[in-house]
Amino acid sequence: MPRPKLIETPEKLMEIFEEYKAHCAANPRTKWVLSQKTAEMVAEPLRVPLTNEGFEIFCYKNYSDVHNYFDNTEGRYSAYKTVCSHIKKEIRNDQITGGMVGQFNPSITQRLNALKEQTDVTSGDEKISAITVTIVK
Repeated sequence: MPRPKLIETPEKLMEIFEEYKAHCAANPRTKWVLSQKTAEMVAEPLRVPLTNEGFEIFCYKNYSDVHNYFDNTEGRYSAYKTVCSHIKKEIRNDQITGGMVGQFNPSITQRLNALKEQTDVTSGDEKISAITVTIVK
């Protein structure tokens, strides 16, 4: 007999995600910068970006391990599929828009979300055939 789910409903998982977002907003990271006015080091709060890993850690510490909900282990978590998809997309959107406006490092944002600009500068999008070189002595 399967064990009961610790997060009873998809709605409860969404509530937990909202708690995670509030937790990130209420617990900023700190960056120390030199004040141009006073020439002293001052703390500058930085909003913590949302991450899949951060959400899983938050859940593990406060509720339950949620990787099965996202992986849909043995098809037991199909009812959670829509909520899990929404959570992943909201996290990805937060990272991408944060990178686009310079709030987060754009290079790291690109890597985390498999975004890349690809330019073909050699073949003009035509298929390149191999060239065989024969050396005659």
